Amino acid sequence: MKKLASATDPLWYKDAIIYELHVRAFADSNGDGIGDFPGLLSRLDYLQDLGVTCIWLLPFFPSPLRDDGYDIANYVDVNPCYGTLDDFRKFLDAAHLREMQVMIELGKSPIGPGTILPNPITGTVSSRTSPT
Repeated sequence: MKKLASATDPLWYKDAIIYELHVRAFADSNGDGIGDFPGLLSRLDYLQDLGVTCIWLLPFFPSPLRDDGYDIANYVDVNPCYGTLDDFRKFLDAAHLREMQVMIELGKSPIGPGTILPNPITGTVSSRTSPT
């Protein structure tokens, strides 16, 4: 029997139940009024109970927030308002334990000086210092 929305199925999305959310607005764990990854982690069972098989995260990277987070300044870290990279990893591991997939919306905006980018070939990180 096929597992619903299984990551091993290349057509997993056809029967997935996808829940789109903005970390900032979903669940606040520390009472500062801003949602964060620990808050999201605490609500994973709720999402699972709804039947969600995939969580679609809006941009959560460091950003000056002039474009609701789509003006990404660092593609390899988490906006400190939402927690740490370790908080994200804990959320991701917990989602996978529940057999939930996670999609990250990647805003491809104009890249300005100082934007931190990963090199997809070497895995190294570099900062862009001059416009092209």
